[in-house]
Amino acid sequence: MLVLVAPGQGAQTPGFLTPWLDLPGAGDRLAAWSDAIGLDLLHYGTQADADAIRDTAVAQPLLVAAGLLSAEALGASPDAVAGHSVGEITAAAFAGVLDAGDALRLVRRRGLAMAEAAAVTRTGMAALLGGDPAAVVPHLEKLGLTPANVNGAGQIVAAGTAEQIDALVADKPEGVRRVVPLQVAGAFHTHHMAPAVEKLAEAAKELAPADPTVAYVSNKDGAVVATGAEVVERLVGQVANPVRWDLCMETFQARGATALVEVCPGGTLTGLAKRALPGVKTLALKTPDDLDAARALIAEHTAEGA
Repeated sequence: MLVLVAPGQGAQTPGFLTPWLDLPGAGDRLAAWSDAIGLDLLHYGTQADADAIRDTAVAQPLLVAAGLLSAEALGASPDAVAGHSVGEITAAAFAGVLDAGDALRLVRRRGLAMAEAAAVTRTGMAALLGGDPAAVVPHLEKLGLTPANVNGAGQIVAAGTAEQIDALVADKPEGVRRVVPLQVAGAFHTHHMAPAVEKLAEAAKELAPADPTVAYVSNKDGAVVATGAEVVERLVGQVANPVRWDLCMETFQARGATALVEVCPGGTLTGLAKRALPGVKTLALKTPDDLDAARALIAEHTAEGA
């Protein structure tokens, strides 16, 4: 069983789309998407610096465009798809729920709405490495923080105000090795994003989603969602609710996953899978140089499943 996954915000790095422009038609594809959403994806993916692409309104469309572009180049037919945070919109396109144009228009609205919500209060996120969730979560709640991403493999991401993040750095939960502030511009997947939910719900009314053609695993709870309408409903609500990537990985395992490929800019989710899903072969698409290895892995997976 092949799982295709898409990373979330923070995976982007300056210039990460540059090598992908060597693929036939890639530049034209990105230019057309840029015109459709009023954002120069070519510039931000190849020339902009780290601060510019940290902007939520830029980072989110850029990540979805990168995921769609790399998946098209790969040409895989997965058995299941999932995305982390904004990567869920990318996954919705993989599953046929949204076409590329609708996915990019939706993520553009999402990024703008979340950037506006983040501007109200100075907030942020930090990854906690190590520790037992049974001890970590109460400690976060004591500090007023939300466990916004429960990623599995010994990683939880906390979100809250800048002051609360500073307090966490100074007072780590027992068993946590490190607290690493993330390169994001707000406390995503918390109550701080409630205003963005309302705006995204309005944007979602313009969509006509199709039902998934493959298993779509929701990071709300790891459930496989059967209808396009529910996929979109969950995409809207997830903006202000925690990501349960740990439960997604449990679903991959329960459904018999044998291979997992992470689209560009890959690395984060394959890293988690290597620790949490022993025996599952993983590959991250970072540049087009990874495409042949990914295709070989998929061919091997297909041969094993035949």
